[in-house]
Amino acid sequence: MRLRLLKLSKTPFDKHENFVVRYENPFNGGSPLNLLTQNHITPTNLFFVRNHGDVPQVDVNTFRLNIQYKNKTISFTLDEIKNNFERVEISATLQCAGNRRQELMAIKEIPHELPWNVDAISHAVWAGIKLKDVLATISVEDEAKNLHVQFQGLDETERLGKRFNFGGSIPFAKAMNNEVILAYEMNGELLPSTHGFPLRVVVPGYIGARSVKWLNQIIISDEPSQNYFQRTAYRLFDSNTNAENVKWDDGLMLGEMNVTSVICSPEENGRLTSGLVTVSGYAATGGNRHIARVEISCDDGKTWTQAELDKINSFTWTLWKANLNLSKGNHQLIVRAADSSANTQPKDIEQVWNFKGYMNNAWHRVSFVVE
Repeated sequence: MRLRLLKLSKTPFDKHENFVVRYENPFNGGSPLNLLTQNHITPTNLFFVRNHGDVPQVDVNTFRLNIQYKNKTISFTLDEIKNNFERVEISATLQCAGNRRQELMAIKEIPHELPWNVDAISHAVWAGIKLKDVLATISVEDEAKNLHVQFQGLDETERLGKRFNFGGSIPFAKAMNNEVILAYEMNGELLPSTHGFPLRVVVPGYIGARSVKWLNQIIISDEPSQNYFQRTAYRLFDSNTNAENVKWDDGLMLGEMNVTSVICSPEENGRLTSGLVTVSGYAATGGNRHIARVEISCDDGKTWTQAELDKINSFTWTLWKANLNLSKGNHQLIVRAADSSANTQPKDIEQVWNFKGYMNNAWHRVSFVVE
């Protein structure tokens, strides 16, 4: 797959005119940095898109969600999902495991992967039903704590010469948490087509790939999904592994996100006026943890200034800012964060390089000029 950064005359799927399209087919892209953290809730037309195949056209009149456990199968129409279960809302950030891949690509080539900057992350208010309420209708037995909940979407893709639907899975214990929902609304409106209409999973705290879109099948099983995107892709390998020597079973299946933080303003190679400069960005972490501290350094980590944090909640990003007095000249800013479980970020990006370009959470650095 040849990767291109595209500027289209008209951005597809009603996205913002300045939406950064990283690949046209399948459609992938994110928000420009100057708009990424303007609001805690990302406007839908700026919410990042990660697709592995074409956006399916779904007829809601024939749509069914099928749930399978052992020899039992239950089906629900979209109306039954909306009318037979309690509607809930959650505020959750989704982030692609490949976020910040460009920094890893600068260390060593990572072919056939999207060159995400720091834009493969967004935040929305989702509405739908609790996944656990749906699972309760099929009477899962007591051994459930060792089970997995597999998801399959209606989108088709092709890998290794085979066509199949996108899928993934999460542990049953995670599926039974209140924050995991089947969403049919996003930011107060019906799900847009490119974000999973008519139904998607939202798994807060996990990599975005587990929040399967265009959901039409759930299977409760004693093993993780055998889908390519669970079994092969979205695994983390050590720095000595590459496409030639990889043993896929040796990779770690990705689940919870790690702690990360990013500078969105000023941007790389920006030019600023000397004096008081406002530095801003986002920080995020995984599981049910939250961001506890964000620090900025302008002297290569010798001293640090604590940033001011906005809303601090589990499952949501934390936007931050700091005011610094900067003199004329060349500068490099560094940001690092710690979460509520005292997880911190590694200093050097070489420590986290891997041939798939996943889970980059090294200290984020931005160089710019003050005039």
